[in-house]
Amino acid sequence: MNRLKDEKSPYLLQHVDNPVDWYPWCDAAFDAARELDRPVFLSVGYATCHWCHVMARESFRDPEVAALLNDAFICIKVDREERPDIDNVYMSVCRIVTGGGGWPLTILMTPERKPFFAGTYIPKYGRFGHHGMMELIPAVVKLWQSRRAELFENAEQILQTVSSLDRVMAAEGNRRVDHAALIEGAFEELQSRFDTQEGGFGGAPKFPMPHTLSFLLRCWKHAGSAQALAMVETTLQKMRQGGIFDQAGLGFHRYATDRAWRVPHFEKMLYDQALLAIAYTEAFQATGRKEYAQTVREILSYVTRRLTAPEGGFFCAEDAESEGEEGKFYLWTEAAVRATLPPDAANLIIRVFNVEPHGNFSAETAETTTDENILYRTRAIEELAVAEKTTPERFTKRLDAALRLLEKARDLRIRPQCDDKILTDWNGLMIAAFAQAARVFNEPAWLDAATRAAKFILAAMRTNDGRLLHRYRLDEAAIAAFLDDYAFFVWGLIEVYEAGFDAAHLKMALDLTDRMIPLFQDPDQGGFFFSAADATDIPLRKKEIYDGAIPSGNAVAMMNLLRLARLTGRTDLEDEAAALARSVTGEIAHMPSAYCSLLMGLDLAAASSQEIVIVGPRQAPDTQQLLAALTNRFLPFSVVLLKPTDTSDDVAALAPFTEAMMPLNGRATAYICTAKSCKQPVTTVEELIKNLDVA
Repeated sequence: MNRLKDEKSPYLLQHVDNPVDWYPWCDAAFDAARELDRPVFLSVGYATCHWCHVMARESFRDPEVAALLNDAFICIKVDREERPDIDNVYMSVCRIVTGGGGWPLTILMTPERKPFFAGTYIPKYGRFGHHGMMELIPAVVKLWQSRRAELFENAEQILQTVSSLDRVMAAEGNRRVDHAALIEGAFEELQSRFDTQEGGFGGAPKFPMPHTLSFLLRCWKHAGSAQALAMVETTLQKMRQGGIFDQAGLGFHRYATDRAWRVPHFEKMLYDQALLAIAYTEAFQATGRKEYAQTVREILSYVTRRLTAPEGGFFCAEDAESEGEEGKFYLWTEAAVRATLPPDAANLIIRVFNVEPHGNFSAETAETTTDENILYRTRAIEELAVAEKTTPERFTKRLDAALRLLEKARDLRIRPQCDDKILTDWNGLMIAAFAQAARVFNEPAWLDAATRAAKFILAAMRTNDGRLLHRYRLDEAAIAAFLDDYAFFVWGLIEVYEAGFDAAHLKMALDLTDRMIPLFQDPDQGGFFFSAADATDIPLRKKEIYDGAIPSGNAVAMMNLLRLARLTGRTDLEDEAAALARSVTGEIAHMPSAYCSLLMGLDLAAASSQEIVIVGPRQAPDTQQLLAALTNRFLPFSVVLLKPTDTSDDVAALAPFTEAMMPLNGRATAYICTAKSCKQPVTTVEELIKNLDVA
């Protein structure tokens, strides 16, 4: 075992028996580099990364490569999910140096943490004009010995370039741009890239990008755009039919390698489940289509069974590989389907999911033999039911029964590894998804899951002085939290509050937001840095505002600030959101569709938002009827408070503007304010809905 043996990260522990003398990221590693006069070899990846596994097999487990690395470098391994701050800095370097990025990330740097080389996957030997480890390492040794001054100068220039780009972005961001024009620009860009046949945006590979779909739903709600809703619905329906959805075991894979969502990259990430559950929940609210509700149930069922920790938090991911082969756990031959199921059920699966004797996808698009199949549908359930001469309900029941038998048989296989870290930021997203779905679908068990996870984070992943920590595993919470941890977890707490109306969750959301602001705020330009003000072991603090696989912390923080300001009447929080908005609008203008999450915040800020306060006994039928009228509707520009009159859970201390609000004539009452103007309170569902529709 090498120096990773005492780490908690599953990714680092995957490399514990490498012949490479790995260090974790620590001062001791850089001290050793200075003492031994060596450059540093930094490798960044994560536990469920397919190409990280490939590079490990080809290079880091190879004695020849390891010998060269150990002689030439001090070698450091970083789990990008544990230390996203390190990954953010050096991924920016990689994009500047190479024009692209991804994992595994490979960085060569000085002992002062200044990078002079960047790349991604590097095999043992070079291929097709690209260098391999056996060529790269001797070349770097030669440069280190004979042209070190040039390497140091190059490293200094690279780091200055990263820093100067951030300064240019900050200056550009403060340029005044009309918010409505940005939203329209994003919509037009998405429309131009939309795949009208298969849904999604662009060609292959194709990523779900659920926060983009949430943005389009707001375009539909705000402007009545039928095209926006059509883009959302086509994408959600095609994804659910495709191989990107695990038809037998439920849950979504990371992305599709093809245009039609059929051939997935097989890893399953917690954040995808969370954001997709939110997108399908919102689509159900907007359309009432039962298939979206069913998909939410399927996603949350998968998370409950496979990604929920005994302590109550949620695990990070399941790997793409099983027994060293990507997708092996998920693929089926026709013979295996027939051997597993009764004849009628086997024939149904084969017909519905396009199972072929010689496989239903090309061996060039994934690592598979030619007789294996991915389960995907090319027709909607209603169309299939007609072909089977039955009703959609009866057809679905038959199909589900066959799929459960298939899943039961598949569970006898060796399952992909689960990355069982618990991360505060990703848990925040999942808490938000469970809570939002609990509210919309009236599922108390989902609210229990969200509440239990939030309780775990608050109990196990905070310091004695109340600061959040980022990672928990094997009874250890560690690593000071980042902006995303605070922003995403506060989002979860707000959703838990609006699902169950326990004022303690609203109070904690406010407390953590008040802690987040001084820790991460950029007092000069506005907005928030990714790393806290007291971070000391990274070369610079970066500010992220664009959407990746997940929304930026700044985007979610803006939404939180606006929602909390309207829930509580605290104008200082709206001032923070306004400063953040001023700091980013100019930068967004270059390509608005890359910032859909921030645009949702700008849209909320500019919209005729509604603050709705329901006043009455918590469990009284008329109180519950008013609340139910809100949960079934898509109201992205509204916030909801419950002021119970029969318990000590009084929100007036948190939201003083509610103090004078009382039930009218002994009946539960809804107080509605729209665009900072208050309407007459109402006591019936019909009057409440009328006021919502007028707005």
